Amino acid sequence: MTRSPGWAQGWTIARAAMAVLIVAAIVAQLVRSVSSAIAAGRDVATIVSNFFSFFTILSNAAAAVVLLWAAVWFWTRGRDQDAEPAGLATALAAVTTYMVITGIVYNLLLRGYQLEPGAVVPWSNEVLHLIGPLFLLADLFVGPRRRALSWRSLWWIVAFPIVWVGYTMVRGPQITNPGTGDPFWYPYPFLNPNNPGGWPSVVVYVIGIAVAILAVASFVLWWGRRTAHQAVVASVPQTADTL
Repeated sequence: MTRSPGWAQGWTIARAAMAVLIVAAIVAQLVRSVSSAIAAGRDVATIVSNFFSFFTILSNAAAAVVLLWAAVWFWTRGRDQDAEPAGLATALAAVTTYMVITGIVYNLLLRGYQLEPGAVVPWSNEVLHLIGPLFLLADLFVGPRRRALSWRSLWWIVAFPIVWVGYTMVRGPQITNPGTGDPFWYPYPFLNPNNPGGWPSVVVYVIGIAVAILAVASFVLWWGRRTAHQAVVASVPQTADTL
């Protein structure tokens, strides 16, 4: 389906607006976390470093940066281009994968998980875990100027989650939980080997989420290649057969 130039401009504005909303949600939750830490006499530096150790925060921050990048590129150069540059296309594929995984994991495993009363900003929580992921999913289907990426891009996409898991498991036992005083801190309960399931449970969850990341990333790449191919076919002038 060929979309009008007005659609591309409108969706680019939506990308920029979503980026601003995500940044506002991150800042609102950070302010709440720091304010609560100060009121409770907790170490603010630990709270801030823990805050930016959540995959949710990192994936949303990356999504905001890439959406703004896409908007700036479109308004400066993209209106005259048939496809986004390879770097931007790879970044969009990556943050789309991360945000979709964030939405899936939170809404399947963590929604309803009890935190300290008042620790979460409700509207920010929904933006970071539901609205943002849904927007990035929609962007995959309707975003303009899609470029077909090589399947080798899959390894660039999965690199960050692998590094993050390694960082989390190494850092966890070195951090004192500022809320409970436990000699460990993990951003998500299913990654905590000190829970009843122990390491076997952690390994199962890590493998399951890794499979999900590979599946989502593969779909994102496949859909981008399909969309780019359709755009090329649509741009080829159609001529009538002559007898």
